[in-house]
Amino acid sequence: MNRFSLFLALTGLVFMTACSGDKGSNGPGPDPDQGATNRKALLTYTVDDIILPGYAAFKVKLDTLTARTNAFAAKPDADKLATLRQGWADAYVEWQKVELFDVGPANTQTLRYYFNIYPANATGIEDNLKADNPNLDLPNSYPRQGFPALDYLLNGVGANDAAILGKYTKDENAAQRIAYLKKVVSKMNLMLGLVISEWGNSRDKFVNCTGLDAGCSTSQLVNGYVLHYERYIRSGKIGIPSGAMTNGVAAPEKVEGFYKKDLSKLLAQTAQQAFVDFFNGKSRRTGSEGLSLKSYLNGLNAKDSKTGELLTTAILNQLDAAAKKLQPLKASLYDEINTNKAAVVDVYTEMQKVVRMLKVDMTTAMSITITYTDNDGD
Repeated sequence: MNRFSLFLALTGLVFMTACSGDKGSNGPGPDPDQGATNRKALLTYTVDDIILPGYAAFKVKLDTLTARTNAFAAKPDADKLATLRQGWADAYVEWQKVELFDVGPANTQTLRYYFNIYPANATGIEDNLKADNPNLDLPNSYPRQGFPALDYLLNGVGANDAAILGKYTKDENAAQRIAYLKKVVSKMNLMLGLVISEWGNSRDKFVNCTGLDAGCSTSQLVNGYVLHYERYIRSGKIGIPSGAMTNGVAAPEKVEGFYKKDLSKLLAQTAQQAFVDFFNGKSRRTGSEGLSLKSYLNGLNAKDSKTGELLTTAILNQLDAAAKKLQPLKASLYDEINTNKAAVVDVYTEMQKVVRMLKVDMTTAMSITITYTDNDGD
Protein backbone atom coordinates (compact mmCIF):
# COMPACT_ATOMS: atom_id res chain seq x y z
CA MET A 1 0.00 0.00 0.00
CA ASN A 2 1.56 3.33 -1.01
CA ARG A 3 2.08 6.11 1.48
CA PHE A 4 -0.60 8.44 0.12
CA SER A 5 -3.27 5.72 0.12
CA LEU A 6 -2.37 4.79 3.68
CA PHE A 7 -2.56 8.45 4.70
CA LEU A 8 -6.03 8.85 3.20
CA ALA A 9 -7.27 5.58 4.58
CA LEU A 10 -6.13 6.00 8.16
CA THR A 11 -6.24 9.69 9.05
CA GLY A 12 -9.97 10.01 8.55
CA LEU A 13 -10.71 7.39 11.19
CA VAL A 14 -10.95 10.13 13.81
CA PHE A 15 -14.47 10.73 12.53
CA MET A 16 -15.88 7.50 13.88
CA THR A 17 -17.22 9.11 17.08
CA ALA A 18 -20.94 8.46 17.31
CA CYS A 19 -23.53 11.01 18.34
CA SER A 20 -23.47 11.04 22.11
CA GLY A 21 -27.19 11.21 22.73
CA ASP A 22 -30.63 11.82 21.28
CA LYS A 23 -30.65 15.47 22.28
CA GLY A 24 -27.05 16.32 23.00
CA SER A 25 -26.07 19.55 24.72
CA ASN A 26 -27.03 22.79 23.05
CA GLY A 27 -23.51 24.09 23.66
CA PRO A 28 -22.51 27.59 22.60
CA GLY A 29 -24.12 29.36 19.69
CA PRO A 30 -27.69 30.27 18.80
CA ASP A 31 -30.80 28.66 20.17
CA PRO A 32 -31.52 25.69 17.87
CA ASP A 33 -35.21 26.64 17.78
CA GLN A 34 -34.69 30.10 16.29
CA GLY A 35 -35.42 30.65 12.58
CA ALA A 36 -32.54 30.25 10.16
CA THR A 37 -30.32 28.91 12.93
CA ASN A 38 -32.66 26.06 13.84
CA ARG A 39 -30.21 23.21 13.82
CA LYS A 40 -32.79 20.43 14.02
CA ALA A 41 -34.53 21.82 10.95
CA LEU A 42 -31.19 22.10 9.16
CA LEU A 43 -30.21 18.52 10.01
CA THR A 44 -33.63 17.20 9.03
CA TYR A 45 -33.54 18.92 5.65
CA THR A 46 -29.96 17.81 5.04
CA VAL A 47 -30.80 14.16 5.63
CA ASP A 48 -34.20 14.05 3.93
CA ASP A 49 -33.56 16.33 0.95
CA ILE A 50 -29.86 15.91 0.27
CA ILE A 51 -28.21 12.83 1.78
CA LEU A 52 -30.86 10.14 1.36
CA PRO A 53 -31.97 11.21 -2.15
CA GLY A 54 -28.31 11.47 -3.08
CA TYR A 55 -27.68 7.89 -2.04
CA ALA A 56 -30.82 6.78 -3.89
CA ALA A 57 -29.56 8.38 -7.12
CA PHE A 58 -26.15 6.82 -6.63
CA LYS A 59 -27.69 3.41 -6.00
CA VAL A 60 -29.37 3.55 -9.41
CA LYS A 61 -25.97 4.03 -11.05
CA LEU A 62 -24.39 1.33 -8.91
CA ASP A 63 -27.20 -1.09 -9.78
CA THR A 64 -26.53 -0.45 -13.46
CA LEU A 65 -22.83 -1.03 -12.92
CA THR A 66 -23.62 -4.28 -11.14
CA ALA A 67 -25.88 -5.54 -13.91
CA ARG A 68 -23.27 -4.73 -16.55
CA THR A 69 -20.55 -6.38 -14.49
CA ASN A 70 -22.58 -9.57 -14.29
CA ALA A 71 -23.33 -9.49 -18.02
CA PHE A 72 -19.65 -9.05 -18.86
CA ALA A 73 -18.62 -11.77 -16.40
CA ALA A 74 -21.08 -14.21 -17.98
CA LYS A 75 -19.75 -13.65 -21.50
CA PRO A 76 -16.82 -11.23 -21.89
CA ASP A 77 -16.73 -9.49 -25.27
CA ALA A 78 -15.82 -6.08 -26.67
CA ASP A 79 -19.35 -4.68 -26.62
CA LYS A 80 -19.97 -5.70 -23.02
CA LEU A 81 -16.59 -4.31 -22.00
CA ALA A 82 -17.46 -0.94 -23.53
CA THR A 83 -20.88 -0.94 -21.86
CA LEU A 84 -19.37 -1.90 -18.52
CA ARG A 85 -16.79 0.87 -18.76
CA GLN A 86 -19.52 3.42 -19.35
CA GLY A 87 -21.46 2.11 -16.36
CA TRP A 88 -18.32 2.43 -14.26
CA ALA A 89 -17.68 6.01 -15.41
CA ASP A 90 -21.31 7.04 -14.81
CA ALA A 91 -21.29 5.58 -11.31
CA TYR A 92 -17.89 7.13 -10.54
CA VAL A 93 -19.17 10.58 -11.50
CA GLU A 94 -22.30 10.09 -9.39
CA TRP A 95 -20.14 8.97 -6.46
CA GLN A 96 -18.56 12.43 -6.41
CA LYS A 97 -21.94 13.82 -5.38
CA VAL A 98 -22.25 11.63 -2.28
CA GLU A 99 -18.67 11.13 -1.14
CA LEU A 100 -18.87 14.34 0.89
CA PHE A 101 -21.59 12.80 3.11
CA ASP A 102 -18.90 11.51 5.46
CA VAL A 103 -21.15 11.68 8.50
CA GLY A 104 -23.43 9.30 10.35
CA PRO A 105 -23.51 5.76 8.90
CA ALA A 106 -21.08 6.58 6.05
CA ASN A 107 -18.54 7.62 8.62
CA THR A 108 -19.07 4.69 10.99
CA GLN A 109 -18.86 2.27 8.06
CA THR A 110 -15.86 4.14 6.59
CA LEU A 111 -17.66 4.03 3.25
CA ARG A 112 -15.09 6.13 1.40
CA TYR A 113 -12.35 3.59 2.02
CA TYR A 114 -14.28 0.89 0.17
CA PHE A 115 -15.11 3.13 -2.77
CA ASN A 116 -12.38 5.61 -3.58
CA ILE A 117 -8.87 5.28 -2.18
CA TYR A 118 -6.51 6.03 -5.01
CA PRO A 119 -4.18 5.51 -6.71
CA ALA A 120 -5.10 1.87 -7.09
CA ASN A 121 -2.53 -0.64 -5.88
CA ALA A 122 -2.17 -2.68 -9.09
CA THR A 123 0.28 -5.15 -7.56
CA GLY A 124 -2.03 -5.67 -4.60
CA ILE A 125 -5.01 -6.19 -6.89
CA GLU A 126 -3.13 -8.88 -8.80
CA ASP A 127 -2.20 -10.52 -5.50
CA ASN A 128 -5.78 -10.35 -4.26
CA LEU A 129 -7.35 -11.87 -7.35
CA LYS A 130 -5.04 -14.88 -7.05
CA ALA A 131 -5.77 -15.35 -3.36
CA ASP A 132 -8.38 -17.86 -2.23
CA ASN A 133 -10.47 -15.41 -0.23
CA PRO A 134 -8.98 -11.90 -0.03
CA ASN A 135 -10.17 -9.86 2.93
CA LEU A 136 -11.38 -6.51 1.60
CA ASP A 137 -11.92 -5.16 5.11
CA LEU A 138 -8.20 -4.86 5.85
CA PRO A 139 -6.70 -1.37 5.48
CA ASN A 140 -4.14 -2.60 2.96
CA SER A 141 -7.04 -3.68 0.72
CA TYR A 142 -8.59 -0.21 0.52
CA PRO A 143 -6.65 0.73 -2.66
CA ARG A 144 -7.34 -2.74 -4.07
CA GLN A 145 -11.08 -2.19 -4.45
CA GLY A 146 -13.75 0.38 -5.28
CA PHE A 147 -13.74 2.63 -8.32
CA PRO A 148 -9.92 2.88 -8.59
CA ALA A 149 -9.60 -0.91 -8.68
CA LEU A 150 -12.29 -1.11 -11.35
CA ASP A 151 -10.41 1.56 -13.29
CA TYR A 152 -7.36 -0.70 -13.31
CA LEU A 153 -9.32 -3.86 -14.07
CA LEU A 154 -11.27 -2.32 -16.96
CA ASN A 155 -8.74 0.10 -18.39
CA GLY A 156 -5.28 -0.73 -17.14
CA VAL A 157 -4.54 -4.45 -17.41
CA GLY A 158 -3.49 -4.29 -21.06
CA ALA A 159 -2.06 -1.92 -23.65
CA ASN A 160 -5.24 -1.90 -25.74
CA ASP A 161 -8.80 -3.20 -25.70
CA ALA A 162 -7.85 -6.51 -27.30
CA ALA A 163 -5.18 -7.13 -24.67
CA ILE A 164 -7.54 -6.15 -21.85
CA LEU A 165 -10.27 -8.43 -23.14
CA GLY A 166 -7.73 -11.24 -23.40
CA LYS A 167 -7.12 -10.95 -19.67
CA TYR A 168 -10.74 -12.06 -19.19
CA THR A 169 -10.89 -14.70 -21.90
CA LYS A 170 -7.48 -16.24 -22.64
CA ASP A 171 -5.24 -15.47 -19.69
CA GLU A 172 -4.44 -18.24 -17.22
CA ASN A 173 -5.96 -16.10 -14.46
CA ALA A 174 -9.05 -15.09 -16.47
CA ALA A 175 -11.50 -16.87 -14.17
CA GLN A 176 -9.91 -15.34 -11.06
CA ARG A 177 -9.94 -11.89 -12.64
CA ILE A 178 -13.64 -12.17 -13.46
CA ALA A 179 -14.35 -13.40 -9.95
CA TYR A 180 -12.43 -10.51 -8.42
CA LEU A 181 -14.20 -7.98 -10.62
CA LYS A 182 -17.51 -9.29 -9.32
CA LYS A 183 -16.20 -9.38 -5.75
CA VAL A 184 -15.22 -5.71 -5.86
CA VAL A 185 -18.62 -4.64 -7.16
CA SER A 186 -20.38 -6.90 -4.67
CA LYS A 187 -18.47 -5.31 -1.80
CA MET A 188 -19.48 -1.85 -3.00
CA ASN A 189 -23.13 -2.91 -3.03
CA LEU A 190 -22.82 -4.44 0.43
CA MET A 191 -21.28 -1.33 1.95
CA LEU A 192 -23.75 1.08 0.34
CA GLY A 193 -26.61 -1.13 1.50
CA LEU A 194 -25.32 -1.05 5.07
CA VAL A 195 -25.11 2.73 5.03
CA ILE A 196 -28.59 3.23 3.61
CA SER A 197 -30.04 0.70 6.06
CA GLU A 198 -28.31 2.34 9.02
CA TRP A 199 -29.70 5.73 8.03
CA GLY A 200 -33.16 4.20 8.34
CA ASN A 201 -32.38 3.23 11.92
CA SER A 202 -30.37 6.29 13.00
CA ARG A 203 -32.03 9.21 11.22
CA ASP A 204 -34.10 10.39 14.19
CA LYS A 205 -31.16 10.21 16.57
CA PHE A 206 -29.03 12.15 14.11
CA VAL A 207 -31.48 15.01 13.59
CA ASN A 208 -32.21 15.27 17.32
CA CYS A 209 -28.56 15.56 18.29
CA THR A 210 -28.63 19.35 17.94
CA GLY A 211 -25.72 20.38 20.15
CA LEU A 212 -22.51 21.91 18.87
CA ASP A 213 -20.23 19.66 20.89
CA ALA A 214 -17.96 17.25 19.02
CA GLY A 215 -20.21 14.26 19.72
CA CYS A 216 -23.26 15.68 17.99
CA SER A 217 -24.47 15.99 14.45
CA THR A 218 -23.87 19.59 13.41
CA SER A 219 -20.25 19.43 14.49
CA GLN A 220 -19.72 16.08 12.79
CA LEU A 221 -21.44 17.28 9.63
CA VAL A 222 -19.34 20.44 9.41
CA ASN A 223 -16.10 18.66 10.29
CA GLY A 224 -16.72 15.99 7.66
CA TYR A 225 -17.66 18.62 5.08
CA VAL A 226 -14.54 20.73 5.63
CA LEU A 227 -12.32 17.65 5.77
CA HIS A 228 -13.71 16.47 2.46
CA TYR A 229 -12.78 19.68 0.71
CA GLU A 230 -9.39 20.01 2.35
CA ARG A 231 -8.15 16.46 2.06
CA TYR A 232 -10.06 14.81 -0.75
CA ILE A 233 -10.76 17.64 -3.21
CA ARG A 234 -7.96 20.15 -2.66
CA SER A 235 -5.22 17.69 -1.72
CA GLY A 236 -6.20 14.37 -3.30
CA LYS A 237 -7.47 15.59 -6.65
CA ILE A 238 -5.19 18.59 -7.17
CA GLY A 239 -2.51 19.34 -4.58
CA ILE A 240 -0.63 16.05 -4.39
CA PRO A 241 -0.70 15.08 -8.10
CA SER A 242 0.37 18.59 -9.16
CA GLY A 243 3.20 18.77 -6.63
CA ALA A 244 1.71 21.85 -4.96
CA MET A 245 1.86 20.03 -1.61
CA THR A 246 5.08 18.12 -2.19
CA ASN A 247 7.66 20.86 -2.69
CA GLY A 248 6.91 21.09 -6.38
CA VAL A 249 7.53 17.41 -7.11
CA ALA A 250 4.63 16.41 -9.33
CA ALA A 251 3.08 12.96 -9.13
CA PRO A 252 0.67 12.78 -12.09
CA GLU A 253 0.35 9.03 -11.58
CA LYS A 254 -1.66 9.85 -8.43
CA VAL A 255 -4.53 11.51 -10.29
CA GLU A 256 -8.00 10.15 -9.78
CA GLY A 257 -9.04 7.89 -12.66
CA PHE A 258 -5.45 7.26 -13.67
CA TYR A 259 -6.16 4.53 -16.24
CA LYS A 260 -9.07 6.44 -17.79
CA LYS A 261 -7.19 9.71 -17.80
CA ASP A 262 -9.73 11.84 -19.64
CA LEU A 263 -12.21 11.35 -16.78
CA SER A 264 -10.10 13.02 -14.08
CA LYS A 265 -11.14 16.63 -14.65
CA LEU A 266 -14.83 15.70 -14.78
CA LEU A 267 -14.51 13.90 -11.45
CA ALA A 268 -12.90 16.97 -9.89
CA GLN A 269 -15.48 19.35 -11.36
CA THR A 270 -18.37 17.19 -10.22
CA ALA A 271 -16.98 16.99 -6.68
CA GLN A 272 -16.43 20.76 -6.63
CA GLN A 273 -19.98 21.49 -7.78
CA ALA A 274 -21.46 18.98 -5.34
CA PHE A 275 -19.62 20.79 -2.56
CA VAL A 276 -21.13 24.11 -3.65
CA ASP A 277 -24.60 22.61 -3.98
CA PHE A 278 -24.38 21.24 -0.44
CA PHE A 279 -23.30 24.62 0.92
CA ASN A 280 -26.32 26.18 -0.77
CA GLY A 281 -28.69 23.45 0.41
CA LYS A 282 -29.70 22.36 -3.09
CA SER A 283 -32.33 19.65 -2.72
CA ARG A 284 -31.71 16.38 -4.55
CA ARG A 285 -35.48 15.93 -4.68
CA THR A 286 -36.63 19.28 -6.06
CA GLY A 287 -33.49 21.06 -7.26
CA SER A 288 -34.36 24.15 -5.21
CA GLU A 289 -32.31 25.61 -2.37
CA GLY A 290 -33.40 25.09 1.22
CA LEU A 291 -31.87 25.13 4.68
CA SER A 292 -28.12 25.01 4.45
CA LEU A 293 -24.80 26.09 5.82
CA LYS A 294 -25.33 29.26 3.81
CA SER A 295 -28.70 30.05 5.39
CA TYR A 296 -27.34 29.18 8.84
CA LEU A 297 -24.36 31.52 8.48
CA ASN A 298 -26.59 34.24 7.10
CA GLY A 299 -28.86 33.75 10.10
CA LEU A 300 -25.84 34.45 12.27
CA ASN A 301 -25.05 37.50 10.12
CA ALA A 302 -21.51 36.14 9.79
CA LYS A 303 -19.19 38.58 8.00
CA ASP A 304 -15.87 38.23 6.27
CA SER A 305 -13.31 39.87 8.52
CA LYS A 306 -11.35 41.33 5.60
CA THR A 307 -14.12 42.79 3.43
CA GLY A 308 -17.08 43.13 5.75
CA GLU A 309 -19.31 41.35 3.22
CA LEU A 310 -21.39 38.36 4.18
CA LEU A 311 -19.14 35.40 4.87
CA THR A 312 -21.28 33.22 2.62
CA THR A 313 -20.72 35.60 -0.28
CA ALA A 314 -16.97 35.47 0.27
CA ILE A 315 -16.97 31.67 0.46
CA LEU A 316 -19.09 31.24 -2.66
CA ASN A 317 -17.00 33.76 -4.58
CA GLN A 318 -13.85 31.87 -3.68
CA LEU A 319 -15.37 28.52 -4.61
CA ASP A 320 -16.30 30.06 -7.94
CA ALA A 321 -12.74 31.34 -8.38
CA ALA A 322 -11.41 27.81 -7.89
CA ALA A 323 -13.96 26.39 -10.35
CA LYS A 324 -12.98 28.95 -12.96
CA LYS A 325 -9.34 27.93 -12.66
CA LEU A 326 -10.32 24.29 -13.06
CA GLN A 327 -12.65 24.73 -16.02
CA PRO A 328 -10.12 25.50 -18.81
CA LEU A 329 -7.83 22.58 -17.99
CA LYS A 330 -7.65 19.57 -20.27
CA ALA A 331 -9.94 16.63 -19.61
CA SER A 332 -6.87 14.65 -18.53
CA LEU A 333 -5.32 16.17 -15.43
CA TYR A 334 -2.48 13.70 -15.92
CA ASP A 335 -1.61 15.33 -19.24
CA GLU A 336 -2.13 18.82 -17.84
CA ILE A 337 0.24 18.22 -14.94
CA ASN A 338 2.88 16.94 -17.36
CA THR A 339 2.55 19.84 -19.82
CA ASN A 340 1.01 22.76 -17.91
CA LYS A 341 1.66 22.12 -14.24
CA ALA A 342 1.48 25.78 -13.22
CA ALA A 343 -2.17 25.96 -14.27
CA VAL A 344 -3.03 23.01 -12.03
CA VAL A 345 -1.10 24.53 -9.15
CA ASP A 346 -3.16 27.69 -9.65
CA VAL A 347 -6.30 25.62 -9.00
CA TYR A 348 -4.76 24.40 -5.75
CA THR A 349 -3.94 27.98 -4.73
CA GLU A 350 -7.57 29.05 -5.10
CA MET A 351 -8.82 25.94 -3.31
CA GLN A 352 -6.43 26.62 -0.44
CA LYS A 353 -8.10 30.00 0.09
CA VAL A 354 -11.44 28.19 0.37
CA VAL A 355 -10.03 25.86 3.02
CA ARG A 356 -8.99 28.77 5.23
CA MET A 357 -12.43 30.36 4.97
CA LEU A 358 -14.20 27.12 5.82
CA LYS A 359 -11.84 25.85 8.47
CA VAL A 360 -11.36 29.11 10.35
CA ASP A 361 -14.00 31.70 9.48
CA MET A 362 -17.02 29.44 9.05
CA THR A 363 -16.35 27.20 12.02
CA THR A 364 -15.59 30.17 14.26
CA ALA A 365 -18.85 31.83 13.30
CA MET A 366 -20.74 28.60 14.03
CA SER A 367 -18.90 27.97 17.35
CA ILE A 368 -17.72 24.60 16.04
CA THR A 369 -14.33 23.11 16.83
CA ILE A 370 -12.34 21.33 14.15
CA THR A 371 -11.76 17.85 15.55
CA TYR A 372 -9.60 16.31 12.84
CA THR A 373 -5.88 16.87 12.43
CA ASP A 374 -3.66 17.57 9.46
CA ASN A 375 -0.01 18.37 8.96
CA ASP A 376 0.03 20.87 6.11
CA GLY A 377 0.00 24.03 8.19
CA ASP A 378 -3.57 25.25 7.55
